[in-house]
Amino acid sequence: MMNISRIDLADAASPERLVLEILKHEPQLAIPVPIEELCLRLDILEIVPLTTDGYEGGLLTSADKFNGTILFNEASPRERRRFTIAHELGHFLMPSHVPSAEGRFLCKLQDMRALKGGESDRRLKMEVEANRFASQLLMPPPKFRVDVAVGNDPDIRQLSAIAKKYDVSKEAAGRAYVKFREEPVAIVVTQNGKVLRDYRDSLKFPQLSVPTGAMVPAHSLLLRRKHEIGVPSEIDETDAGVWLHVERGRQAAPLFEQVLLQRQGFALIMLSREAASGDDDEADEEAEMTSAQRLKRRLYPDR
Repeated sequence: MMNISRIDLADAASPERLVLEILKHEPQLAIPVPIEELCLRLDILEIVPLTTDGYEGGLLTSADKFNGTILFNEASPRERRRFTIAHELGHFLMPSHVPSAEGRFLCKLQDMRALKGGESDRRLKMEVEANRFASQLLMPPPKFRVDVAVGNDPDIRQLSAIAKKYDVSKEAAGRAYVKFREEPVAIVVTQNGKVLRDYRDSLKFPQLSVPTGAMVPAHSLLLRRKHEIGVPSEIDETDAGVWLHVERGRQAAPLFEQVLLQRQGFALIMLSREAASGDDDEADEEAEMTSAQRLKRRLYPDR
């Protein structure tokens, strides 16, 4: 049984501090995190299906946020619903997140994927912060970091096992995985051969040469081999120039590729390198950071 209450979070004003205080007061918090039970301990009265079309989640509350009701899209997979509930709890707990005049937050699916920006856009900033909170609450860094470090090489099989353990989607797990895995790793989400989005730590993994909306390169492992839905491919070395900008005459670090074909034409592609190349601007930037700055980057990857 949980003992935490909102009074324990009174001094927390950032997503990271909120999660830190929750873990401090609930050191034995189970994995997967019992998100609905936690919500009810923190003055959420109900968690009910959302009836407004086009939205993934919502929060009904008053200006003083004395209590609230969380809404979720019941048509979404369970793992996404859990992230949505955690996201809306973040809106409820963050002191700076003020509901609309109607006393609500309504969040679309793209809001759940907002990871950066928002300094000049107050609403976007709130969505980014709610996502940071949800990610770190459902995948508590002290435990997640240990699980990610297991194994000699980055592997989609490991990512899938972690997603199952924490009861989050593979994509949500992948966003955190690329931050905490020691090796440079990128996760590319595709559908019907088109790049939808990618996740990487820009301090470790260079920018992809294939932009969002472009077709997957012909020499990618996704296209040059046949794949079975739900079965991760073997890890294969790929010419770095397939996915990355490689200067003529420069020797690029080896690039490894692995594919997980999914339903409805979706696929996850994991790209990894043995070590960050000294030729990459991002790697140079990390090399110039102090150990304290690098540690802060690992602890608070989305800041």
